[in-house]
Amino acid sequence: MPQPRAGSRLSVFSDARTIADLHGGGRVAVWQGAVASLCMAVGGLGVGWMASGSSLIRVPFFIVLRDNPVLVVICTVLVVFGGLLLVRAWLRLGQRVGEWSAVDPAVLCRIAALWCGPLLVTFPLFSRDVYAYIGQGRLMLAGLDPYVNGISALNNYHNLGPDSLWTEAPTPYGPLFLWIEQGVVWLTGGNLEAAIVLFRLAAAAGIALCAVAVIGLARHYKLDPSRTLWLTVVNPLFVINFIASIHNDALMLGLLLVGLLAAVRGRPIAAVVLVTLSIGIKPITLIALPFIGLIWAGKRAGWGRKIACWAATAAISGGLLTLAGAVTGFWFGWLPAMTTSGTVWIWYAPFGLLAAAAGALVQLFNGPGDVVAEVVKAVGRVVGIVVAAWFVIKGSSERIMLRMAFAFTAVVATAAMIQPWYVTWLMAFFALVGLSEGRHLRVYYVATLFFTVIALTDQLDVFEWIPIVVVRAVAIVLSLAFVAYMMLWDWKTRVLFAPGAAIGRARAAR
Repeated sequence: MPQPRAGSRLSVFSDARTIADLHGGGRVAVWQGAVASLCMAVGGLGVGWMASGSSLIRVPFFIVLRDNPVLVVICTVLVVFGGLLLVRAWLRLGQRVGEWSAVDPAVLCRIAALWCGPLLVTFPLFSRDVYAYIGQGRLMLAGLDPYVNGISALNNYHNLGPDSLWTEAPTPYGPLFLWIEQGVVWLTGGNLEAAIVLFRLAAAAGIALCAVAVIGLARHYKLDPSRTLWLTVVNPLFVINFIASIHNDALMLGLLLVGLLAAVRGRPIAAVVLVTLSIGIKPITLIALPFIGLIWAGKRAGWGRKIACWAATAAISGGLLTLAGAVTGFWFGWLPAMTTSGTVWIWYAPFGLLAAAAGALVQLFNGPGDVVAEVVKAVGRVVGIVVAAWFVIKGSSERIMLRMAFAFTAVVATAAMIQPWYVTWLMAFFALVGLSEGRHLRVYYVATLFFTVIALTDQLDVFEWIPIVVVRAVAIVLSLAFVAYMMLWDWKTRVLFAPGAAIGRARAAR
Protein backbone atom coordinates (compact mmCIF):
# COMPACT_ATOMS: atom_id res chain seq x y z
CA MET A 1 0.00 0.00 0.00
CA PRO A 2 1.48 3.39 -0.92
CA GLN A 3 2.45 5.64 1.97
CA PRO A 4 2.06 9.43 2.16
CA ARG A 5 5.16 11.38 1.31
CA ALA A 6 7.10 12.47 4.36
CA GLY A 7 7.16 16.22 4.85
CA SER A 8 4.47 16.95 2.29
CA ARG A 9 2.14 19.74 3.36
CA LEU A 10 -1.04 17.77 2.75
CA SER A 11 0.72 14.61 1.74
CA VAL A 12 -2.38 12.52 1.17
CA PHE A 13 -3.45 14.82 -1.65
CA SER A 14 -0.35 13.97 -3.65
CA ASP A 15 -0.50 10.23 -3.11
CA ALA A 16 -0.55 8.45 -6.45
CA ARG A 17 -3.29 6.05 -5.47
CA THR A 18 -5.78 8.69 -4.30
CA ILE A 19 -4.98 11.73 -6.42
CA ALA A 20 -8.01 11.16 -8.66
CA ASP A 21 -10.29 11.40 -5.66
CA LEU A 22 -8.54 14.07 -3.63
CA HIS A 23 -6.54 16.42 -5.76
CA GLY A 24 -9.51 18.72 -6.40
CA GLY A 25 -12.37 18.04 -4.02
CA GLY A 26 -10.23 17.13 -1.02
CA ARG A 27 -8.40 20.43 -1.06
CA VAL A 28 -11.65 22.29 -1.66
CA ALA A 29 -13.20 20.65 1.43
CA VAL A 30 -10.21 21.54 3.61
CA TRP A 31 -10.16 25.20 2.55
CA GLN A 32 -13.95 25.39 2.61
CA GLY A 33 -13.72 24.45 6.29
CA ALA A 34 -11.09 27.14 6.87
CA VAL A 35 -13.34 29.76 5.24
CA ALA A 36 -16.26 28.52 7.36
CA SER A 37 -14.23 28.92 10.55
CA LEU A 38 -13.14 32.40 9.46
CA CYS A 39 -16.79 33.37 8.85
CA MET A 40 -17.65 32.26 12.37
CA ALA A 41 -14.71 34.18 13.83
CA VAL A 42 -15.68 37.41 12.03
CA GLY A 43 -19.36 37.00 12.93
CA GLY A 44 -18.36 36.30 16.52
CA LEU A 45 -16.97 39.82 16.82
CA GLY A 46 -20.55 41.06 16.47
CA VAL A 47 -22.60 38.44 18.32
CA GLY A 48 -20.06 36.61 20.49
CA TRP A 49 -20.20 37.18 24.23
CA MET A 50 -18.58 40.46 25.26
CA ALA A 51 -18.54 41.26 28.98
CA SER A 52 -19.61 44.71 30.12
CA GLY A 53 -16.25 45.00 31.86
CA SER A 54 -14.31 44.30 28.67
CA SER A 55 -11.69 46.85 27.69
CA LEU A 56 -12.93 46.53 24.09
CA ILE A 57 -16.51 47.61 24.76
CA ARG A 58 -15.71 51.27 24.10
CA VAL A 59 -13.70 50.65 20.93
CA PRO A 60 -15.55 52.42 18.07
CA PHE A 61 -15.30 49.40 15.75
CA PHE A 62 -17.15 47.17 18.21
CA ILE A 63 -19.65 49.89 19.09
CA VAL A 64 -20.63 50.25 15.43
CA LEU A 65 -20.61 46.51 14.77
CA ARG A 66 -22.76 45.62 17.77
CA ASP A 67 -25.02 48.68 17.86
CA ASN A 68 -26.29 48.52 14.27
CA PRO A 69 -29.15 45.98 13.87
CA VAL A 70 -28.27 45.31 10.23
CA LEU A 71 -24.64 44.55 11.09
CA VAL A 72 -25.77 42.34 13.99
CA VAL A 73 -27.95 40.32 11.62
CA ILE A 74 -25.06 40.06 9.14
CA CYS A 75 -22.79 38.78 11.94
CA THR A 76 -25.48 36.25 12.91
CA VAL A 77 -25.68 35.05 9.31
CA LEU A 78 -21.88 34.73 9.17
CA VAL A 79 -21.80 32.65 12.36
CA VAL A 80 -24.64 30.31 11.37
CA PHE A 81 -23.57 29.98 7.75
CA GLY A 82 -19.97 29.36 8.83
CA GLY A 83 -20.97 26.71 11.36
CA LEU A 84 -23.03 24.71 8.88
CA LEU A 85 -20.55 25.22 6.05
CA LEU A 86 -18.01 23.67 8.43
CA VAL A 87 -20.27 20.62 8.79
CA ARG A 88 -20.56 20.36 5.02
CA ALA A 89 -16.79 20.67 4.60
CA TRP A 90 -16.31 17.90 7.18
CA LEU A 91 -18.79 15.64 5.37
CA ARG A 92 -17.18 16.33 1.99
CA LEU A 93 -13.71 15.67 3.37
CA GLY A 94 -14.92 12.27 4.51
CA GLN A 95 -16.37 11.59 1.06
CA ARG A 96 -13.26 12.67 -0.82
CA VAL A 97 -10.86 10.38 1.02
CA GLY A 98 -10.86 7.25 -1.08
CA GLU A 99 -8.68 5.23 1.27
CA TRP A 100 -8.09 6.35 4.84
CA SER A 101 -5.15 4.02 5.33
CA ALA A 102 -3.17 6.12 2.85
CA VAL A 103 -3.69 9.29 4.91
CA ASP A 104 -1.03 10.32 7.40
CA PRO A 105 -2.75 11.11 10.75
CA ALA A 106 -0.63 14.28 10.91
CA VAL A 107 -2.63 15.58 7.95
CA LEU A 108 -5.84 15.38 9.95
CA CYS A 109 -4.16 17.12 12.87
CA ARG A 110 -3.11 19.98 10.59
CA ILE A 111 -6.64 20.24 9.22
CA ALA A 112 -8.01 20.43 12.78
CA ALA A 113 -5.50 23.20 13.57
CA LEU A 114 -6.45 25.06 10.38
CA TRP A 115 -10.14 24.91 11.24
CA CYS A 116 -9.64 25.84 14.91
CA GLY A 117 -7.15 28.66 14.26
CA PRO A 118 -9.50 31.56 13.34
CA LEU A 119 -11.73 30.86 16.35
CA LEU A 120 -8.86 31.45 18.76
CA VAL A 121 -9.18 35.21 18.19
CA THR A 122 -12.88 35.98 18.51
CA PHE A 123 -15.26 36.47 21.41
CA PRO A 124 -16.68 33.36 23.11
CA LEU A 125 -19.47 31.90 21.00
CA PHE A 126 -22.63 30.03 22.09
CA SER A 127 -21.63 29.99 25.76
CA ARG A 128 -20.30 32.36 28.38
CA ASP A 129 -19.01 29.71 30.75
CA VAL A 130 -15.50 31.12 30.32
CA TYR A 131 -16.61 34.24 32.20
CA ALA A 132 -17.76 32.00 35.05
CA TYR A 133 -14.29 30.42 34.99
CA ILE A 134 -12.79 33.88 35.46
CA GLY A 135 -15.19 34.62 38.33
CA GLN A 136 -14.30 31.36 40.04
CA GLY A 137 -10.61 32.17 39.60
CA ARG A 138 -11.24 35.45 41.41
CA LEU A 139 -12.86 33.53 44.26
CA MET A 140 -9.79 31.31 44.51
CA LEU A 141 -7.43 34.31 44.62
CA ALA A 142 -9.59 35.87 47.33
CA GLY A 143 -9.38 32.69 49.41
CA LEU A 144 -13.10 31.94 49.14
CA ASP A 145 -14.50 28.44 48.67
CA PRO A 146 -16.06 28.13 45.17
CA TYR A 147 -17.97 25.04 46.38
CA VAL A 148 -19.83 27.23 48.86
CA ASN A 149 -19.82 30.67 47.22
CA GLY A 150 -21.14 31.73 43.85
CA ILE A 151 -19.16 34.30 41.90
CA SER A 152 -21.51 37.01 43.22
CA ALA A 153 -19.63 36.80 46.52
CA LEU A 154 -17.17 39.36 45.10
CA ASN A 155 -17.90 42.92 44.00
CA ASN A 156 -18.36 43.79 40.32
CA TYR A 157 -19.00 40.16 39.38
CA HIS A 158 -21.63 41.29 36.85
CA ASN A 159 -18.95 43.09 34.82
CA LEU A 160 -17.38 39.69 34.06
CA GLY A 161 -20.33 38.74 31.85
CA PRO A 162 -21.29 35.34 33.31
CA ASP A 163 -24.65 33.68 32.91
CA SER A 164 -26.93 34.61 35.83
CA LEU A 165 -27.25 30.88 36.61
CA TRP A 166 -23.63 30.94 37.83
CA THR A 167 -23.87 34.01 40.04
CA GLU A 168 -25.17 32.13 43.09
CA ALA A 169 -24.36 28.52 42.18
CA PRO A 170 -21.32 26.65 43.53
CA THR A 171 -18.83 25.41 40.96
CA PRO A 172 -19.19 21.78 39.81
CA TYR A 173 -15.53 21.57 38.74
CA GLY A 174 -12.71 19.61 40.32
CA PRO A 175 -9.68 20.99 42.20
CA LEU A 176 -7.33 20.87 39.20
CA PHE A 177 -9.52 23.19 37.19
CA LEU A 178 -9.89 25.51 40.18
CA TRP A 179 -6.10 25.85 40.17
CA ILE A 180 -6.11 26.50 36.42
CA GLU A 181 -8.77 29.20 36.90
CA GLN A 182 -6.76 30.76 39.72
CA GLY A 183 -3.56 30.66 37.66
CA VAL A 184 -5.18 32.27 34.63
CA VAL A 185 -6.67 35.12 36.67
CA TRP A 186 -3.38 35.64 38.50
CA LEU A 187 -1.32 35.66 35.28
CA THR A 188 -3.66 38.04 33.46
CA GLY A 189 -4.33 40.35 36.38
CA GLY A 190 -8.05 39.95 35.71
CA ASN A 191 -7.83 41.20 32.10
CA LEU A 192 -10.78 39.50 30.42
CA GLU A 193 -9.40 39.30 26.89
CA ALA A 194 -6.06 37.85 28.03
CA ALA A 195 -7.88 35.34 30.25
CA ILE A 196 -10.08 34.25 27.33
CA VAL A 197 -6.96 33.64 25.22
CA LEU A 198 -5.37 31.49 27.94
CA PHE A 199 -8.53 29.45 28.48
CA ARG A 200 -8.76 28.92 24.71
CA LEU A 201 -5.15 27.74 24.65
CA ALA A 202 -6.00 25.32 27.47
CA ALA A 203 -8.90 24.01 25.35
CA ALA A 204 -6.55 23.67 22.36
CA ALA A 205 -4.16 21.68 24.57
CA GLY A 206 -7.09 19.42 25.41
CA ILE A 207 -7.79 18.83 21.73
CA ALA A 208 -4.09 18.06 21.18
CA LEU A 209 -4.27 15.46 23.97
CA CYS A 210 -7.38 14.02 22.32
CA ALA A 211 -5.54 13.73 19.00
CA VAL A 212 -2.58 11.90 20.55
CA ALA A 213 -4.87 9.54 22.44
CA VAL A 214 -7.18 8.91 19.47
CA ILE A 215 -4.25 7.88 17.27
CA GLY A 216 -2.94 5.47 19.91
CA LEU A 217 -6.33 4.03 20.87
CA ALA A 218 -7.37 3.61 17.23
CA ARG A 219 -4.22 1.62 16.51
CA HIS A 220 -4.74 -0.48 19.64
CA TYR A 221 -8.31 -1.33 18.64
CA LYS A 222 -7.25 -1.89 14.99
CA LEU A 223 -9.18 1.10 13.67
CA ASP A 224 -7.84 3.48 11.07
CA PRO A 225 -6.32 6.40 13.04
CA SER A 226 -6.90 8.98 10.30
CA ARG A 227 -10.57 8.09 9.90
CA THR A 228 -10.99 8.12 13.69
CA LEU A 229 -9.36 11.56 13.87
CA TRP A 230 -11.78 12.76 11.19
CA LEU A 231 -14.69 11.49 13.29
CA THR A 232 -13.37 13.18 16.45
CA VAL A 233 -10.92 16.09 16.55
CA VAL A 234 -11.83 17.32 13.06
CA ASN A 235 -15.55 17.00 13.79
CA PRO A 236 -17.30 20.42 13.87
CA LEU A 237 -18.64 19.69 17.36
CA PHE A 238 -15.05 19.58 18.66
CA VAL A 239 -14.20 22.84 16.89
CA ILE A 240 -17.37 24.64 17.99
CA ASN A 241 -17.80 23.38 21.56
CA PHE A 242 -14.16 23.25 22.60
CA ILE A 243 -12.58 26.21 20.79
CA ALA A 244 -15.41 28.60 19.88
CA SER A 245 -17.29 28.04 23.16
CA ILE A 246 -14.15 27.45 25.32
CA HIS A 247 -15.47 24.58 27.42
CA ASN A 248 -13.17 22.86 29.89
CA ASP A 249 -14.56 19.56 28.60
CA ALA A 250 -11.71 19.63 26.07
CA LEU A 251 -9.11 19.18 28.83
CA MET A 252 -11.34 16.74 30.68
CA LEU A 253 -11.78 14.54 27.61
CA GLY A 254 -8.13 14.81 26.56
CA LEU A 255 -6.87 13.63 29.94
CA LEU A 256 -9.45 10.84 30.06
CA LEU A 257 -8.53 9.51 26.62
CA VAL A 258 -4.79 9.68 27.37
CA GLY A 259 -5.55 7.77 30.57
CA LEU A 260 -7.41 5.09 28.61
CA LEU A 261 -4.44 4.88 26.23
CA ALA A 262 -2.09 4.31 29.16
CA ALA A 263 -4.44 1.61 30.47
CA VAL A 264 -4.57 -0.39 27.24
CA ARG A 265 -0.77 -0.11 26.95
CA GLY A 266 -0.36 -1.87 30.29
CA ARG A 267 0.35 1.16 32.50
CA PRO A 268 -2.57 1.02 34.95
CA ILE A 269 -1.15 3.31 37.64
CA ALA A 270 -0.39 6.04 35.10
CA ALA A 271 -3.89 5.49 33.71
CA VAL A 272 -5.50 6.00 37.12
CA VAL A 273 -3.44 9.15 37.71
CA LEU A 274 -4.42 10.62 34.32
CA VAL A 275 -8.10 9.81 34.76
CA THR A 276 -7.94 11.34 38.25
CA LEU A 277 -6.54 14.50 36.65
CA SER A 278 -9.55 14.39 34.33
CA ILE A 279 -11.83 14.09 37.37
CA GLY A 280 -9.98 17.12 38.72
CA ILE A 281 -11.32 19.05 35.73
CA LYS A 282 -14.92 17.74 35.76
CA PRO A 283 -15.85 14.94 38.18
CA ILE A 284 -18.24 13.29 35.70
CA THR A 285 -15.29 11.19 34.53
CA LEU A 286 -15.50 9.23 37.77
CA ILE A 287 -17.58 6.92 35.57
CA ALA A 288 -14.40 5.84 33.77
CA LEU A 289 -12.52 4.64 36.87
CA PRO A 290 -14.17 1.20 37.18
CA PHE A 291 -13.49 0.59 33.49
CA ILE A 292 -9.82 1.41 34.07
CA GLY A 293 -9.96 -1.21 36.83
CA LEU A 294 -11.41 -3.76 34.39
CA ILE A 295 -8.65 -3.08 31.85
CA TRP A 296 -6.11 -3.46 34.65
CA ALA A 297 -7.67 -6.78 35.67
CA GLY A 298 -7.44 -8.21 32.15
CA LYS A 299 -9.88 -9.99 29.86
CA ARG A 300 -9.96 -13.33 31.66
CA ALA A 301 -9.94 -11.99 35.20
CA GLY A 302 -12.21 -13.52 37.81
CA TRP A 303 -14.27 -11.55 40.29
CA GLY A 304 -11.51 -11.66 42.89
CA ARG A 305 -9.01 -9.94 40.61
CA LYS A 306 -11.61 -7.46 39.35
CA ILE A 307 -12.51 -6.43 42.88
CA ALA A 308 -8.82 -6.12 43.80
CA CYS A 309 -8.15 -3.90 40.77
CA TRP A 310 -11.22 -1.79 41.49
CA ALA A 311 -10.03 -1.36 45.08
CA ALA A 312 -6.53 -0.37 43.93
CA THR A 313 -7.97 2.07 41.40
CA ALA A 314 -10.24 3.63 44.03
CA ALA A 315 -7.38 3.85 46.55
CA ILE A 316 -4.99 5.60 44.16
CA SER A 317 -7.59 7.99 42.79
CA GLY A 318 -9.18 8.64 46.17
CA GLY A 319 -5.79 9.30 47.70
CA LEU A 320 -4.89 11.84 45.01
CA LEU A 321 -8.24 13.60 45.28
CA THR A 322 -7.95 13.68 49.08
CA LEU A 323 -4.48 15.22 48.76
CA ALA A 324 -5.81 17.83 46.33
CA GLY A 325 -8.70 18.59 48.68
CA ALA A 326 -6.29 19.01 51.58
CA VAL A 327 -4.08 21.40 49.59
CA THR A 328 -7.03 23.57 48.53
CA GLY A 329 -8.68 23.27 51.92
CA PHE A 330 -11.99 22.56 50.15
CA TRP A 331 -11.75 18.77 50.46
CA PHE A 332 -14.60 17.05 48.60
CA GLY A 333 -16.80 20.11 48.22
CA TRP A 334 -17.34 19.22 44.57
CA LEU A 335 -19.50 16.22 45.57
CA PRO A 336 -22.46 18.23 46.94
CA ALA A 337 -21.87 20.84 44.24
CA MET A 338 -22.31 18.11 41.61
CA THR A 339 -25.60 16.97 43.10
CA THR A 340 -27.05 20.46 43.46
CA SER A 341 -30.31 20.34 41.57
CA GLY A 342 -31.23 23.19 39.27
CA THR A 343 -34.26 24.39 37.36
CA VAL A 344 -32.56 24.06 33.99
CA TRP A 345 -33.90 21.53 31.51
CA ILE A 346 -33.96 21.14 27.73
CA TRP A 347 -36.71 19.90 25.46
CA TYR A 348 -34.67 17.13 23.80
CA ALA A 349 -33.63 15.61 27.17
CA PRO A 350 -36.27 12.91 27.90
CA PHE A 351 -36.25 13.35 31.68
CA GLY A 352 -36.01 17.13 31.37
CA LEU A 353 -39.10 17.24 29.19
CA LEU A 354 -40.90 14.73 31.41
CA ALA A 355 -40.04 16.71 34.55
CA ALA A 356 -41.27 19.97 33.05
CA ALA A 357 -44.47 18.38 31.73
CA ALA A 358 -45.24 16.57 35.00
CA GLY A 359 -44.54 19.68 37.04
CA ALA A 360 -46.73 21.85 34.83
CA LEU A 361 -49.57 19.32 34.94
CA VAL A 362 -49.49 19.07 38.73
CA GLN A 363 -49.26 22.84 39.08
CA LEU A 364 -52.31 23.17 36.86
CA PHE A 365 -54.30 21.52 39.65
CA ASN A 366 -52.62 23.69 42.32
CA GLY A 367 -50.28 20.88 43.32
CA PRO A 368 -46.55 21.03 44.19
CA GLY A 369 -45.33 21.20 40.60
CA ASP A 370 -41.73 22.09 41.51
CA VAL A 371 -41.49 19.15 43.89
CA VAL A 372 -42.83 16.73 41.28
CA ALA A 373 -40.38 18.07 38.67
CA GLU A 374 -37.48 17.58 41.09
CA VAL A 375 -38.60 14.03 41.85
CA VAL A 376 -38.68 13.19 38.14
CA LYS A 377 -35.18 14.64 37.69
CA ALA A 378 -33.95 12.63 40.69
CA VAL A 379 -35.45 9.46 39.23
CA GLY A 380 -33.61 10.18 35.99
CA ARG A 381 -30.29 10.56 37.82
CA VAL A 382 -30.83 7.29 39.69
CA VAL A 383 -31.76 5.45 36.48
CA GLY A 384 -28.61 6.77 34.79
CA ILE A 385 -26.37 5.65 37.67
CA VAL A 386 -27.98 2.20 37.86
CA VAL A 387 -27.65 1.62 34.11
CA ALA A 388 -24.03 2.82 34.16
CA ALA A 389 -23.26 0.46 37.06
CA TRP A 390 -24.85 -2.40 35.12
CA PHE A 391 -22.47 -1.79 32.22
CA VAL A 392 -19.55 -1.90 34.68
CA ILE A 393 -20.43 -5.29 36.16
CA LYS A 394 -22.03 -6.81 33.03
CA GLY A 395 -20.53 -10.11 31.92
CA SER A 396 -16.92 -10.48 30.87
CA SER A 397 -14.22 -7.86 30.40
CA GLU A 398 -14.68 -7.81 26.63
CA ARG A 399 -15.56 -4.67 24.66
CA ILE A 400 -14.81 -2.35 27.57
CA MET A 401 -14.73 0.79 25.41
CA LEU A 402 -18.25 0.09 24.11
CA ARG A 403 -19.56 -0.55 27.59
CA MET A 404 -17.95 2.64 28.87
CA ALA A 405 -19.52 4.57 25.99
CA PHE A 406 -22.93 3.19 26.97
CA ALA A 407 -22.34 3.98 30.65
CA PHE A 408 -21.56 7.63 29.89
CA THR A 409 -24.51 7.74 27.49
CA ALA A 410 -26.85 6.46 30.22
CA VAL A 411 -25.79 9.22 32.61
CA VAL A 412 -26.02 11.95 29.96
CA ALA A 413 -29.30 10.75 28.42
CA THR A 414 -31.10 10.61 31.79
CA ALA A 415 -30.04 14.14 32.80
CA ALA A 416 -32.58 16.96 32.68
CA MET A 417 -30.10 19.10 30.72
CA ILE A 418 -28.09 17.72 27.81
CA GLN A 419 -25.60 20.25 26.50
CA PRO A 420 -24.08 19.87 22.99
CA TRP A 421 -20.59 19.53 24.51
CA TYR A 422 -21.74 16.52 26.56
CA VAL A 423 -22.62 14.76 23.32
CA THR A 424 -19.15 15.56 21.98
CA TRP A 425 -17.57 13.23 24.56
CA LEU A 426 -20.04 10.46 23.70
CA MET A 427 -19.27 10.77 20.00
CA ALA A 428 -15.56 10.42 20.75
CA PHE A 429 -16.18 7.21 22.71
CA PHE A 430 -18.35 5.67 20.00
CA ALA A 431 -15.86 6.66 17.28
CA LEU A 432 -13.22 4.68 19.20
CA VAL A 433 -15.50 1.66 19.25
CA GLY A 434 -15.54 1.73 15.45
CA LEU A 435 -18.29 3.11 13.23
CA SER A 436 -18.98 1.17 10.06
CA GLU A 437 -20.52 2.63 6.92
CA GLY A 438 -24.30 2.60 6.96
CA ARG A 439 -26.81 3.15 9.75
CA HIS A 440 -24.36 3.89 12.57
CA LEU A 441 -22.46 6.46 10.52
CA ARG A 442 -25.72 8.10 9.41
CA VAL A 443 -26.73 8.49 13.06
CA TYR A 444 -23.33 10.08 13.69
CA TYR A 445 -23.88 12.54 10.83
CA VAL A 446 -27.38 13.44 12.04
CA ALA A 447 -26.14 13.92 15.63
CA THR A 448 -23.37 16.21 14.39
CA LEU A 449 -25.86 18.28 12.41
CA PHE A 450 -28.46 18.40 15.18
CA PHE A 451 -26.14 19.49 17.96
CA THR A 452 -24.36 21.95 15.70
CA VAL A 453 -27.71 23.61 15.01
CA ILE A 454 -28.54 23.58 18.75
CA ALA A 455 -25.25 25.37 19.45
CA LEU A 456 -25.62 27.89 16.61
CA THR A 457 -29.14 28.96 17.59
CA ASP A 458 -28.91 28.82 21.38
CA GLN A 459 -26.95 31.80 22.66
CA LEU A 460 -26.09 34.97 20.78
CA ASP A 461 -25.03 38.18 22.53
CA VAL A 462 -26.80 41.33 21.32
CA PHE A 463 -27.51 44.66 22.98
CA GLU A 464 -30.86 44.69 24.78
CA TRP A 465 -32.40 47.27 22.45
CA ILE A 466 -31.89 44.92 19.49
CA PRO A 467 -34.74 42.35 19.47
CA ILE A 468 -33.14 39.00 20.28
CA VAL A 469 -36.26 37.24 18.99
CA VAL A 470 -35.58 38.56 15.49
CA VAL A 471 -31.88 37.71 15.62
CA ARG A 472 -32.57 34.19 16.87
CA ALA A 473 -35.30 33.73 14.25
CA VAL A 474 -32.74 34.56 11.55
CA ALA A 475 -30.38 31.98 13.05
CA ILE A 476 -33.07 29.29 13.21
CA VAL A 477 -34.45 29.88 9.72
CA LEU A 478 -30.99 29.94 8.14
CA SER A 479 -29.97 26.79 10.06
CA LEU A 480 -33.06 24.87 9.00
CA ALA A 481 -32.68 25.99 5.39
CA PHE A 482 -29.00 24.96 5.25
CA VAL A 483 -29.72 21.60 6.90
CA ALA A 484 -32.57 20.95 4.47
CA TYR A 485 -30.27 21.83 1.59
CA MET A 486 -27.57 19.39 2.74
CA MET A 487 -29.99 16.56 3.49
CA LEU A 488 -32.46 16.94 0.61
CA TRP A 489 -31.08 18.96 -2.31
CA ASP A 490 -27.28 18.95 -2.30
CA TRP A 491 -26.58 15.91 -4.50
CA LYS A 492 -23.10 15.55 -3.00
CA THR A 493 -24.16 15.34 0.66
CA ARG A 494 -27.77 14.14 0.60
CA VAL A 495 -26.65 10.60 -0.22
CA LEU A 496 -25.01 10.42 3.20
CA PHE A 497 -28.35 10.65 4.98
CA ALA A 498 -30.26 8.12 2.88
CA PRO A 499 -30.34 4.29 3.03
CA GLY A 500 -27.53 2.88 0.92
CA ALA A 501 -25.31 5.78 1.96
CA ALA A 502 -22.15 3.71 1.50
CA ILE A 503 -22.87 3.42 -2.23
CA GLY A 504 -23.92 7.04 -2.45
CA ARG A 505 -20.77 8.11 -0.69
CA ALA A 506 -18.61 6.47 -3.33
CA ARG A 507 -20.60 8.02 -6.17
CA ALA A 508 -20.68 11.51 -4.70
CA ALA A 509 -16.94 11.40 -4.00
CA ARG A 510 -16.21 11.33 -7.70
